[in-house]
Amino acid sequence: MPVDGRLADAVADHRGPLLDVAALPPVPGVEVRELRVPGPPGAPPVRVRAYRPRGEPAALPAVLWIHGGGFCLGSVDSVHVGAAQAALHARAVVVAVSYRLAPEHPYPAPLDDCWAALEWTAGHTGELGADPARLAVAGASSGGALAAGLTLLARDRGGPVLHFQHLSTPVLDDRLATASMAAFTDTPVWNRRLAAESWELYLGGPGPAVPYAAPARAEDLSGLPPAYLSTAGLDPLRDEGLAYGLRLAAAGVPVEVHNFPDAHHAFVGGVPPEEQRRIGTEHLVALRAGLHAPARVRPVPGRV
Repeated sequence: MPVDGRLADAVADHRGPLLDVAALPPVPGVEVRELRVPGPPGAPPVRVRAYRPRGEPAALPAVLWIHGGGFCLGSVDSVHVGAAQAALHARAVVVAVSYRLAPEHPYPAPLDDCWAALEWTAGHTGELGADPARLAVAGASSGGALAAGLTLLARDRGGPVLHFQHLSTPVLDDRLATASMAAFTDTPVWNRRLAAESWELYLGGPGPAVPYAAPARAEDLSGLPPAYLSTAGLDPLRDEGLAYGLRLAAAGVPVEVHNFPDAHHAFVGGVPPEEQRRIGTEHLVALRAGLHAPARVRPVPGRV
């Protein structure tokens, strides 16, 4: 969602109550149900929506679906159609998580909510009709930061074991020190000013982030699940995404990285509609391929 002005001012304009499941636009061939799952200790329950293709008898891969929005905007409503389409085209159970947002709930609250949803998903695969050996995370923009942070947490806490990660134009580095971050100061959709403000809101003020908040700060990326990572050529986040993909590869993590040179952040604008459709199709194909790929023997996990 493009933002004019400050992110903090946009919160009031873009926040609102979530729709009831019955009021969501139906996606043919997909069933959806909403649940409240146990939240982090001392925190409220976490709302999730579980999407599943109709008529699929087998245990399907499951993916935790994390929306973007600069850590303070976005909702499960905004990704409803995308989550349903992912469930249908990737033949998967998609669990979209409604996590607490900054600035009211800075780090670690959003990540803690996503972790609670991930643990619940891993522990309820039978109820979901999901394959416990094929659990994944997917996130776009700031949702990519949360998804990547979950992979580090899962590795360092000894599980849940993740089969795949899908990161689309991810936010990864609070240092804002890349060439693309310096170049794209007034680009549409996202720019350096908004990036700096979003990190300040997420972290609760200025200061360096820990690796679970800003995964690019992790010193060791070994032992993480195979990845698909996409970047946009006109996005200030481009170079941190490309660098993270190269570091994953150097750490022995199977990774596919695709930069779409003429696109803006989140692939909103900058490319014609047919190119947007092609990008969307590639993301779905990559998700299905990653979820249904054979399991790999991984090296002993490292530490951040």
